[in-house]
Amino acid sequence: MKKHILSALVENKSGVLAHIAGLFSARGFNIESLAVGETEDPLFSRMTIVVAGDETILEQVRKQLEKLINVVKVNDFSGMALVERDLLLVRTHSPDGRRGDILDLVEVFRAKVVDVGQDDMMIEVAGTEQKVEALLDLLRPFGIKEIVRTGRVALPRSLR
Repeated sequence: MKKHILSALVENKSGVLAHIAGLFSARGFNIESLAVGETEDPLFSRMTIVVAGDETILEQVRKQLEKLINVVKVNDFSGMALVERDLLLVRTHSPDGRRGDILDLVEVFRAKVVDVGQDDMMIEVAGTEQKVEALLDLLRPFGIKEIVRTGRVALPRSLR
């Protein structure tokens, strides 16, 4: 199934997130990624929702979203040129003699070490989903202790 990135500009009020998530689950869509944050105007939040599904059904869901009273605007970014980012914090084992290998990966991926323990490191990386997944794949052999991700955020590229 094709992945769709939807962006919804919504009123910054309690209950809006739950109402929108309920709309997706009622129609059998699993939200793969969800990021919500206040916009340049504190009265509004932007939700970036990543779902996989049939285009016809997703179009119906998009139209139903637009009808909700707290939703100002909905965009389907599918097929558009985007700038998208995912933020990851990962705590990985860093056994003696292997920290240099981990630091080399951190440098290659333009990530950064944000915490160091006696036998582990916490690494922060921001980038496309593919970049984040590639770093995770290379860190797995060291042993991953914990992962937390923001979910994707995206905006269309400027017209030139």
